[in-house]
Amino acid sequence: MSSHQSPISRFFQLPEHGSNVRTEVVAGLTTFLTMAYIIFVNPTILGDAGMPRDAVFVATCVAAAIGSLIMGLYANYPIGMAPGMGLNAYFAYAVVLGMGVPWQSALGAVFISGCLFFLVSIFKVREHIVNGIPHSLRVAITVGLGLFLALIAMKSSGLVIGSPATLVTVGDMHNPHTIMAVFGFLLIVTLDRLKVPGALLIGIVAVTVLSFFFGGNTFKGFMSLPPSIAPTFFHLDLSGALSIGLFNVVLVFFLVELFDATGTLMGVASRAGLLVGGKMARLNKALMADSGAILAGSMLGTSSTTAYLESAAGVQAGGRTGLTAVVVAALFLAALFFAPIAGVVPAYATAPALLFVACLMLRDLVDVDWTETTESVPAAITALVIPFTYSIAHGIAFGFITYAGLKLLTGQARQVKPVVWIIAAVFLVKYSYT
Repeated sequence: MSSHQSPISRFFQLPEHGSNVRTEVVAGLTTFLTMAYIIFVNPTILGDAGMPRDAVFVATCVAAAIGSLIMGLYANYPIGMAPGMGLNAYFAYAVVLGMGVPWQSALGAVFISGCLFFLVSIFKVREHIVNGIPHSLRVAITVGLGLFLALIAMKSSGLVIGSPATLVTVGDMHNPHTIMAVFGFLLIVTLDRLKVPGALLIGIVAVTVLSFFFGGNTFKGFMSLPPSIAPTFFHLDLSGALSIGLFNVVLVFFLVELFDATGTLMGVASRAGLLVGGKMARLNKALMADSGAILAGSMLGTSSTTAYLESAAGVQAGGRTGLTAVVVAALFLAALFFAPIAGVVPAYATAPALLFVACLMLRDLVDVDWTETTESVPAAITALVIPFTYSIAHGIAFGFITYAGLKLLTGQARQVKPVVWIIAAVFLVKYSYT
Protein backbone atom coordinates (compact mmCIF):
# COMPACT_ATOMS: atom_id res chain seq x y z
CA MET A 1 0.00 0.00 0.00
CA SER A 2 2.73 2.48 1.01
CA SER A 3 4.59 1.92 -2.31
CA HIS A 4 1.72 3.66 -4.14
CA GLN A 5 1.81 6.70 -1.86
CA SER A 6 3.20 9.98 -3.20
CA PRO A 7 6.32 11.40 -1.51
CA ILE A 8 4.14 14.11 0.06
CA SER A 9 1.74 11.55 1.53
CA ARG A 10 4.63 9.55 2.96
CA PHE A 11 6.46 12.56 4.39
CA PHE A 12 3.40 13.99 6.18
CA GLN A 13 1.92 10.54 6.96
CA LEU A 14 -1.40 11.56 5.42
CA PRO A 15 -3.01 8.06 5.32
CA GLU A 16 -2.08 7.44 8.96
CA HIS A 17 -3.91 10.66 9.89
CA GLY A 18 -6.90 9.85 7.68
CA SER A 19 -6.26 12.79 5.38
CA ASN A 20 -5.25 13.56 1.79
CA VAL A 21 -3.52 16.34 -0.14
CA ARG A 22 -6.72 18.06 -1.27
CA THR A 23 -8.15 18.18 2.26
CA GLU A 24 -4.89 19.57 3.66
CA VAL A 25 -4.71 22.28 0.96
CA VAL A 26 -8.29 23.38 1.69
CA ALA A 27 -7.51 23.37 5.42
CA GLY A 28 -4.40 25.49 4.82
CA LEU A 29 -6.39 28.02 2.79
CA THR A 30 -9.05 28.15 5.52
CA THR A 31 -6.46 28.75 8.25
CA PHE A 32 -4.74 31.44 6.19
CA LEU A 33 -8.00 33.31 5.59
CA THR A 34 -8.78 33.35 9.32
CA MET A 35 -5.34 34.70 10.29
CA ALA A 36 -4.51 36.90 7.27
CA TYR A 37 -5.76 39.95 9.19
CA ILE A 38 -2.32 40.05 10.88
CA ILE A 39 -0.84 41.19 7.54
CA PHE A 40 -2.77 44.45 7.95
CA VAL A 41 -2.88 44.76 11.74
CA ASN A 42 0.79 44.13 12.59
CA PRO A 43 2.27 46.91 10.40
CA THR A 44 -0.33 49.31 11.83
CA ILE A 45 0.53 48.50 15.45
CA LEU A 46 4.32 48.38 15.04
CA GLY A 47 4.13 51.42 12.75
CA ASP A 48 2.68 53.36 15.71
CA ALA A 49 5.95 52.57 17.49
CA GLY A 50 7.95 54.27 14.72
CA MET A 51 8.88 51.16 12.76
CA PRO A 52 8.77 51.42 8.93
CA ARG A 53 5.39 49.93 8.00
CA ASP A 54 6.40 48.57 4.60
CA ALA A 55 9.37 46.71 6.09
CA VAL A 56 7.18 45.40 8.93
CA PHE A 57 4.67 44.15 6.33
CA VAL A 58 7.42 42.08 4.68
CA ALA A 59 8.80 40.91 8.04
CA THR A 60 5.29 39.84 9.10
CA CYS A 61 4.71 37.75 5.97
CA VAL A 62 8.18 36.18 5.98
CA ALA A 63 8.19 35.45 9.73
CA ALA A 64 4.74 33.84 9.42
CA ALA A 65 5.96 31.77 6.46
CA ILE A 66 9.14 30.64 8.24
CA GLY A 67 7.29 29.77 11.46
CA SER A 68 4.51 27.88 9.66
CA LEU A 69 7.06 26.07 7.49
CA ILE A 70 9.07 24.89 10.54
CA MET A 71 5.86 23.83 12.28
CA GLY A 72 4.77 21.85 9.21
CA LEU A 73 8.04 20.24 8.15
CA TYR A 74 9.65 19.70 11.58
CA ALA A 75 6.74 19.14 13.99
CA ASN A 76 4.15 17.94 11.40
CA TYR A 77 1.25 19.78 13.03
CA PRO A 78 -1.54 21.66 11.15
CA ILE A 79 -0.80 24.90 13.00
CA GLY A 80 -0.16 28.26 11.34
CA MET A 81 2.16 30.81 12.92
CA ALA A 82 2.51 34.59 12.72
CA PRO A 83 3.36 37.59 14.93
CA GLY A 84 1.09 37.32 17.97
CA MET A 85 -1.72 39.68 18.89
CA GLY A 86 -1.26 41.16 22.34
CA LEU A 87 2.49 40.69 22.17
CA ASN A 88 2.72 43.21 19.31
CA ALA A 89 0.58 45.68 21.28
CA TYR A 90 2.80 45.24 24.35
CA PHE A 91 5.88 45.71 22.15
CA ALA A 92 4.58 48.93 20.56
CA TYR A 93 2.48 50.68 23.17
CA ALA A 94 3.98 49.55 26.48
CA VAL A 95 7.68 49.01 25.73
CA VAL A 96 8.49 51.44 22.89
CA LEU A 97 5.95 54.24 23.45
CA GLY A 98 5.31 53.72 27.18
CA MET A 99 8.87 53.09 28.39
CA GLY A 100 10.64 55.06 25.68
CA VAL A 101 12.72 52.05 24.60
CA PRO A 102 14.05 52.24 20.99
CA TRP A 103 12.31 49.65 18.81
CA GLN A 104 15.69 48.17 17.92
CA SER A 105 16.31 47.39 21.62
CA ALA A 106 12.79 46.02 21.96
CA LEU A 107 13.54 43.61 19.08
CA GLY A 108 16.66 42.62 21.01
CA ALA A 109 14.47 41.80 24.02
CA VAL A 110 12.25 39.65 21.78
CA PHE A 111 15.34 37.79 20.53
CA ILE A 112 16.54 37.13 24.10
CA SER A 113 13.08 35.86 25.12
CA GLY A 114 13.17 33.56 22.09
CA CYS A 115 16.52 32.18 23.22
CA LEU A 116 15.08 31.49 26.70
CA PHE A 117 12.05 29.82 25.12
CA PHE A 118 14.34 27.66 22.99
CA LEU A 119 16.40 26.63 26.04
CA VAL A 120 13.37 25.62 28.15
CA SER A 121 12.07 23.65 25.16
CA ILE A 122 15.31 21.82 24.41
CA PHE A 123 15.99 21.00 28.07
CA LYS A 124 12.32 20.08 28.64
CA VAL A 125 11.83 22.34 31.68
CA ARG A 126 8.73 23.94 30.15
CA GLU A 127 6.37 21.70 32.12
CA HIS A 128 7.99 22.67 35.43
CA ILE A 129 7.49 26.38 34.69
CA VAL A 130 3.97 26.08 33.28
CA ASN A 131 2.82 23.72 36.05
CA GLY A 132 4.45 25.91 38.70
CA ILE A 133 2.42 29.01 37.83
CA PRO A 134 -1.15 28.93 39.19
CA HIS A 135 -3.99 28.55 36.73
CA SER A 136 -5.68 31.72 37.99
CA LEU A 137 -2.68 33.87 37.07
CA ARG A 138 -2.33 32.24 33.65
CA VAL A 139 -5.98 33.04 32.94
CA ALA A 140 -5.57 36.57 34.29
CA ILE A 141 -2.65 37.32 31.97
CA THR A 142 -4.74 36.31 28.94
CA VAL A 143 -7.70 38.38 30.15
CA GLY A 144 -5.46 41.37 30.92
CA LEU A 145 -4.03 41.16 27.41
CA GLY A 146 -7.59 41.14 26.09
CA LEU A 147 -8.52 44.27 28.06
CA PHE A 148 -5.32 45.95 26.87
CA LEU A 149 -6.15 45.11 23.26
CA ALA A 150 -9.71 46.36 23.74
CA LEU A 151 -8.48 49.73 25.00
CA ILE A 152 -6.13 50.07 22.03
CA ALA A 153 -8.89 49.07 19.60
CA MET A 154 -11.41 51.53 21.01
CA LYS A 155 -8.80 54.29 20.90
CA SER A 156 -7.92 53.49 17.27
CA SER A 157 -11.60 53.51 16.30
CA GLY A 158 -12.29 56.81 18.06
CA LEU A 159 -14.78 55.22 20.48
CA VAL A 160 -12.57 56.19 23.44
CA ILE A 161 -10.52 59.39 23.74
CA GLY A 162 -8.43 60.99 26.47
CA SER A 163 -10.01 63.32 29.02
CA PRO A 164 -8.27 65.56 31.59
CA ALA A 165 -11.26 65.25 33.93
CA THR A 166 -11.98 61.51 33.76
CA LEU A 167 -8.82 60.06 32.11
CA VAL A 168 -10.95 58.53 29.33
CA THR A 169 -14.33 59.35 27.83
CA VAL A 170 -16.47 58.51 24.79
CA GLY A 171 -15.35 59.90 21.43
CA ASP A 172 -17.28 61.63 18.65
CA MET A 173 -20.05 59.21 17.73
CA HIS A 174 -20.75 61.20 14.55
CA ASN A 175 -17.22 60.68 13.22
CA PRO A 176 -17.41 58.56 10.00
CA HIS A 177 -14.32 56.61 11.07
CA THR A 178 -15.96 55.61 14.36
CA ILE A 179 -19.24 54.68 12.67
CA MET A 180 -17.40 52.51 10.12
CA ALA A 181 -15.42 50.81 12.91
CA VAL A 182 -18.64 49.97 14.80
CA PHE A 183 -20.14 48.58 11.60
CA GLY A 184 -17.00 46.49 11.01
CA PHE A 185 -17.15 45.05 14.52
CA LEU A 186 -20.81 44.05 14.20
CA LEU A 187 -20.09 42.52 10.79
CA ILE A 188 -17.20 40.44 12.16
CA VAL A 189 -19.23 39.12 15.11
CA THR A 190 -22.15 38.27 12.81
CA LEU A 191 -19.97 36.44 10.29
CA ASP A 192 -18.14 34.56 13.04
CA ARG A 193 -21.45 33.49 14.57
CA LEU A 194 -22.54 32.23 11.16
CA LYS A 195 -19.20 30.33 10.92
CA VAL A 196 -18.06 32.18 7.78
CA PRO A 197 -14.31 31.49 7.21
CA GLY A 198 -12.15 34.59 7.33
CA ALA A 199 -14.67 36.72 9.29
CA LEU A 200 -11.98 39.06 10.63
CA LEU A 201 -10.40 39.53 7.20
CA ILE A 202 -13.80 40.21 5.60
CA GLY A 203 -14.54 42.82 8.27
CA ILE A 204 -11.21 44.59 7.69
CA VAL A 205 -11.69 44.57 3.91
CA ALA A 206 -15.30 45.83 4.20
CA VAL A 207 -14.34 48.85 6.34
CA THR A 208 -11.36 49.58 4.08
CA VAL A 209 -13.65 49.62 1.03
CA LEU A 210 -16.05 51.97 2.86
CA SER A 211 -13.10 54.22 3.77
CA PHE A 212 -12.68 55.15 0.08
CA PHE A 213 -16.25 56.49 0.01
CA PHE A 214 -16.62 57.98 3.49
CA GLY A 215 -13.13 58.28 4.98
CA GLY A 216 -11.12 60.11 2.33
CA ASN A 217 -8.89 57.09 1.61
CA THR A 218 -7.02 56.86 -1.70
CA PHE A 219 -6.36 53.77 -3.83
CA LYS A 220 -2.71 52.81 -4.44
CA GLY A 221 -3.06 49.65 -6.55
CA PHE A 222 -3.41 45.93 -5.93
CA MET A 223 -0.04 44.31 -6.60
CA SER A 224 3.62 45.29 -6.67
CA LEU A 225 7.01 43.82 -5.95
CA PRO A 226 7.54 43.40 -2.18
CA PRO A 227 8.87 46.51 -0.39
CA SER A 228 12.41 46.44 1.00
CA ILE A 229 12.91 44.75 4.35
CA ALA A 230 16.27 46.54 4.80
CA PRO A 231 14.98 49.17 7.31
CA THR A 232 14.24 46.44 9.89
CA PHE A 233 16.36 43.45 8.77
CA PHE A 234 18.93 42.61 11.48
CA HIS A 235 18.29 45.95 13.19
CA LEU A 236 17.76 44.32 16.57
CA ASP A 237 19.99 45.80 19.28
CA LEU A 238 21.03 43.12 21.77
CA SER A 239 23.50 45.29 23.66
CA GLY A 240 20.86 48.00 23.96
CA ALA A 241 18.35 45.51 25.33
CA LEU A 242 20.85 44.32 27.93
CA SER A 243 22.30 47.71 28.87
CA ILE A 244 19.02 49.51 29.62
CA GLY A 245 17.81 46.78 31.97
CA LEU A 246 14.94 45.22 30.06
CA PHE A 247 14.80 42.14 32.30
CA ASN A 248 11.11 42.59 33.14
CA VAL A 249 10.31 43.16 29.45
CA VAL A 250 12.12 39.94 28.49
CA LEU A 251 10.34 38.11 31.32
CA VAL A 252 6.91 39.29 30.13
CA PHE A 253 7.67 38.31 26.53
CA PHE A 254 8.91 34.91 27.70
CA LEU A 255 5.99 34.13 30.02
CA VAL A 256 3.30 35.23 27.56
CA GLU A 257 5.01 33.37 24.69
CA LEU A 258 5.25 30.23 26.82
CA PHE A 259 1.63 30.24 28.02
CA ASP A 260 0.24 31.36 24.67
CA ALA A 261 2.17 28.77 22.68
CA THR A 262 1.49 25.87 25.05
CA GLY A 263 -2.21 26.67 25.39
CA THR A 264 -2.71 27.19 21.65
CA LEU A 265 -0.80 24.06 20.64
CA MET A 266 -2.68 21.87 23.12
CA GLY A 267 -6.03 23.43 22.19
CA VAL A 268 -5.64 22.98 18.43
CA ALA A 269 -4.15 19.49 18.80
CA SER A 270 -7.08 18.48 21.00
CA ARG A 271 -9.55 19.82 18.39
CA ALA A 272 -7.73 17.77 15.73
CA GLY A 273 -7.77 14.59 17.82
CA LEU A 274 -3.97 14.54 17.90
CA LEU A 275 -3.58 14.16 21.66
CA VAL A 276 -2.46 10.77 22.93
CA GLY A 277 -3.36 10.25 26.58
CA GLY A 278 -3.96 13.99 26.91
CA LYS A 279 -0.49 14.82 25.64
CA MET A 280 1.05 15.98 22.38
CA ALA A 281 3.54 13.42 21.09
CA ARG A 282 5.73 16.10 19.48
CA LEU A 283 5.07 19.03 21.82
CA ASN A 284 8.76 19.81 22.28
CA LYS A 285 9.25 19.87 18.51
CA ALA A 286 6.30 22.24 18.22
CA LEU A 287 7.67 24.49 20.97
CA MET A 288 11.10 24.52 19.34
CA ALA A 289 9.42 25.52 16.07
CA ASP A 290 7.70 28.31 18.00
CA SER A 291 10.93 29.57 19.57
CA GLY A 292 12.76 29.34 16.23
CA ALA A 293 10.05 31.51 14.67
CA ILE A 294 10.47 34.10 17.46
CA LEU A 295 14.20 34.29 16.77
CA ALA A 296 13.66 34.59 13.01
CA GLY A 297 10.95 37.24 13.44
CA SER A 298 13.10 39.42 15.71
CA MET A 299 15.91 39.34 13.14
CA LEU A 300 13.51 40.16 10.30
CA GLY A 301 11.94 43.03 12.23
CA THR A 302 8.72 42.03 13.98
CA SER A 303 7.47 41.27 17.49
CA SER A 304 7.09 37.73 18.85
CA THR A 305 5.81 35.09 16.44
CA THR A 306 3.54 32.44 17.92
CA ALA A 307 1.10 29.63 17.13
CA TYR A 308 -2.36 30.85 16.10
CA LEU A 309 -5.57 29.63 17.67
CA GLU A 310 -7.24 30.40 14.32
CA SER A 311 -5.58 27.18 13.13
CA ALA A 312 -8.61 25.47 14.68
CA ALA A 313 -10.58 26.68 11.63
CA GLY A 314 -8.27 24.66 9.37
CA VAL A 315 -8.58 21.65 11.66
CA GLN A 316 -12.36 22.00 11.40
CA ALA A 317 -11.90 21.85 7.60
CA GLY A 318 -10.03 18.54 7.94
CA GLY A 319 -6.38 19.55 8.40
CA ARG A 320 -4.47 16.94 10.37
CA THR A 321 -0.80 17.22 9.34
CA GLY A 322 2.00 19.67 8.71
CA LEU A 323 0.99 19.97 5.06
CA THR A 324 -1.75 22.36 6.23
CA ALA A 325 0.92 24.59 7.83
CA VAL A 326 3.09 24.42 4.69
CA VAL A 327 0.15 25.67 2.60
CA VAL A 328 -0.28 28.55 5.10
CA ALA A 329 3.42 29.39 4.68
CA ALA A 330 3.11 29.44 0.87
CA LEU A 331 0.09 31.78 1.04
CA PHE A 332 1.91 34.21 3.37
CA LEU A 333 4.77 34.36 0.85
CA ALA A 334 2.28 35.01 -1.96
CA ALA A 335 0.80 37.85 0.12
CA LEU A 336 4.14 39.70 -0.17
CA PHE A 337 3.05 40.90 -3.60
CA PHE A 338 -0.05 42.65 -2.24
CA ALA A 339 1.73 45.35 -0.21
CA PRO A 340 -0.27 48.25 -1.77
CA ILE A 341 -3.48 46.78 -0.34
CA ALA A 342 -1.94 46.54 3.14
CA GLY A 343 -0.78 50.14 2.82
CA VAL A 344 -4.30 51.55 2.40
CA VAL A 345 -5.86 49.79 5.41
CA PRO A 346 -6.58 52.49 8.04
CA ALA A 347 -6.27 51.92 11.79
CA TYR A 348 -10.03 52.17 12.26
CA ALA A 349 -10.45 49.24 9.83
CA THR A 350 -8.22 46.93 11.89
CA ALA A 351 -9.67 48.14 15.22
CA PRO A 352 -12.85 45.97 14.92
CA ALA A 353 -10.73 42.83 14.49
CA LEU A 354 -8.64 43.81 17.54
CA LEU A 355 -11.77 44.38 19.61
CA PHE A 356 -13.26 41.04 18.57
CA VAL A 357 -10.05 39.18 19.49
CA ALA A 358 -10.10 41.05 22.82
CA CYS A 359 -13.68 39.92 23.52
CA LEU A 360 -12.72 36.30 22.88
CA MET A 361 -9.79 36.59 25.31
CA LEU A 362 -12.14 37.66 28.13
CA ARG A 363 -14.10 34.40 28.13
CA ASP A 364 -11.34 32.67 30.15
CA LEU A 365 -12.52 34.59 33.23
CA VAL A 366 -15.04 31.82 33.93
CA ASP A 367 -12.14 29.47 34.71
CA VAL A 368 -11.12 31.47 37.81
CA ASP A 369 -12.24 30.06 41.19
CA TRP A 370 -14.14 33.11 42.47
CA THR A 371 -14.96 31.43 45.79
CA GLU A 372 -11.26 31.42 46.82
CA THR A 373 -10.16 35.05 47.23
CA THR A 374 -6.45 34.19 47.40
CA GLU A 375 -6.86 32.96 43.82
CA SER A 376 -9.47 35.37 42.43
CA VAL A 377 -8.11 38.62 43.86
CA PRO A 378 -4.58 38.25 42.37
CA ALA A 379 -6.23 37.26 39.08
CA ALA A 380 -8.47 40.35 39.16
CA ILE A 381 -5.52 42.58 40.10
CA THR A 382 -3.49 41.24 37.16
CA ALA A 383 -6.30 41.69 34.66
CA LEU A 384 -7.18 45.20 35.88
CA VAL A 385 -3.68 46.62 36.33
CA ILE A 386 -2.62 45.73 32.76
CA PRO A 387 -5.05 48.11 30.97
CA PHE A 388 -5.14 50.77 33.71
CA THR A 389 -1.34 51.14 33.80
CA TYR A 390 -1.04 50.48 30.05
CA SER A 391 1.58 47.88 30.94
CA ILE A 392 1.44 44.09 30.82
CA ALA A 393 4.65 43.96 32.86
CA HIS A 394 3.15 45.87 35.80
CA GLY A 395 0.01 43.73 35.67
CA ILE A 396 1.98 40.50 35.84
CA ALA A 397 4.24 41.89 38.58
CA PHE A 398 1.32 43.04 40.78
CA GLY A 399 -0.42 39.70 40.21
CA PHE A 400 2.53 37.54 41.26
CA ILE A 401 3.38 39.72 44.28
CA THR A 402 -0.28 39.76 45.43
CA TYR A 403 -0.63 36.00 44.95
CA ALA A 404 2.53 35.15 46.92
CA GLY A 405 1.72 37.71 49.63
CA LEU A 406 -1.87 36.55 50.19
CA LYS A 407 -0.90 32.88 50.31
CA LEU A 408 1.82 33.71 52.86
CA LEU A 409 -0.49 35.83 55.04
CA THR A 410 -3.28 33.22 55.04
CA GLY A 411 -1.03 30.29 55.96
CA GLN A 412 -1.14 28.69 52.51
CA ALA A 413 2.51 29.23 51.60
CA ARG A 414 3.02 25.52 50.94
CA GLN A 415 0.58 25.71 48.02
CA VAL A 416 2.87 28.13 46.19
CA LYS A 417 5.36 26.58 43.78
CA PRO A 418 9.01 27.82 43.82
CA VAL A 419 8.72 29.52 40.42
CA VAL A 420 6.04 31.89 41.82
CA TRP A 421 8.24 32.88 44.77
CA ILE A 422 11.15 33.52 42.40
CA ILE A 423 9.15 35.69 39.98
CA ALA A 424 7.47 37.62 42.83
CA ALA A 425 10.84 38.22 44.51
CA VAL A 426 12.42 39.45 41.27
CA PHE A 427 9.63 41.97 40.73
CA LEU A 428 9.77 43.10 44.37
CA VAL A 429 13.52 43.71 44.11
CA LYS A 430 12.99 45.60 40.86
CA TYR A 431 10.35 47.89 42.41
CA SER A 432 12.57 48.43 45.47
CA TYR A 433 15.53 49.67 43.45
CA THR A 434 13.84 51.59 40.61
